[in-house]
Amino acid sequence: MPMSGFPEWLPGQRAVEQHFLDVIRSTFELHGFAGIETRAVEPVDRLLGKGGDADKEIYGLSRLAAGEDDGTGPDLGLHFDLTVPFARYVLENSGKLTFPFRRYQIQKVWRGERPQDGRFREFIQADIDIVDSGELPFHYEVELPLVIADAFARLPIGPFRIQVNNRRIPEGLYLGLGLSPEQVVPVLRIVDKIDKVGPQTVATMLTEAGLSPEQAATCLALAEINAPDSSFADRVRALGVEHPVLEEGLLALSAVMDAAAEHAPGLLVADLKVARGLDYYTGTVYETQLVGQESYGSICSGGRYDALADDGRNTYPGVGISIGVSRLMAKLMPGLEATRATPTAVLVAVTSEDERRESMRVAAALRARGVACEVAPVAAKFGKQIKFADRRGIPFVWFPDTAGHSVKDIRSGEQVPADASTWTPPADDLRVGIREV
Repeated sequence: MPMSGFPEWLPGQRAVEQHFLDVIRSTFELHGFAGIETRAVEPVDRLLGKGGDADKEIYGLSRLAAGEDDGTGPDLGLHFDLTVPFARYVLENSGKLTFPFRRYQIQKVWRGERPQDGRFREFIQADIDIVDSGELPFHYEVELPLVIADAFARLPIGPFRIQVNNRRIPEGLYLGLGLSPEQVVPVLRIVDKIDKVGPQTVATMLTEAGLSPEQAATCLALAEINAPDSSFADRVRALGVEHPVLEEGLLALSAVMDAAAEHAPGLLVADLKVARGLDYYTGTVYETQLVGQESYGSICSGGRYDALADDGRNTYPGVGISIGVSRLMAKLMPGLEATRATPTAVLVAVTSEDERRESMRVAAALRARGVACEVAPVAAKFGKQIKFADRRGIPFVWFPDTAGHSVKDIRSGEQVPADASTWTPPADDLRVGIREV
């Protein structure tokens, strides 16, 4: 039986997912990001306290052998995102990296949450981050959404909207309302649920957390503000709350919005309900929604973090954004299909078992020139070998013959003489593609 929360694709579906991964990877590399991979496990004490409900989501590792568990619990846990392990990677390799360091990482992560539409326990993320030593210029906070927009423009995902906020805006407002510093993160987490549970439920949760009805109302009023430009700042100031952290956040987000308007008009929307539940975010935060499918939630998110990578002597601030690949595929897969379920473009027929070596020589010559092919499993009648190719979705069948080789497009029935050292299938058939259905 399938295991809930651990998606598995059929070959054709996996081909669609692989196309997305290839496009995302090539786009990241086009923008100068270097690929890395980090281990799947981290010390539990490092994973704990990184925000949200991480303590509830972490899968701990323990050996099954009897006597291995001493009662203290696991020391290692599977990573629940790629940012925390990346910060550790930066600290451990800082002397070998050139800053600012641009990295991409495409790996599986694990979260012990309740599976639901688009949310899994095991899933693929595709991250980009830029980390610097000491200080990180704000222009990188503008650059990352441009990279995501470039990747999405190369994929059939339809219209999307990148929402942006700055964590210092809600933090400054909450402090200006009289909340204690200890209350800020819990309130941020509550407000971050507004799209899931609605403003009325959030208002109730805020009052239960100790806020007055007036304070809760102002928090919700802030969350209702959005704008396609820096005009949001005047609407925030009109709420009548003052605090240096609030003003700092307004100026920072205005700078991001103004720069984005110059480089990619209409790409970013300032949306002040975006908070991100993870504690390590300190500045700009992002969420991305598919237009017309906002109820599905974010399919790409991230933000700036200033103290996640800190060894006590040096600090490496960074900004990153992550595509929830599995989440995106769960929404788009029903409307997409691979042009064929196998990478094989050519089936090389076998005249007889005594002649199999000739078929293998043909296959080797085709592969040497980048044509994916395989040799028929048995030397059956050619009609049966063609049917085998048809069932697999292989478009061409190659017929070795001492009088001259030929290749047949089994879709059209056209058969032409061919030489394995020169023949190549049409470009659309050379590689598996995807199409909308």
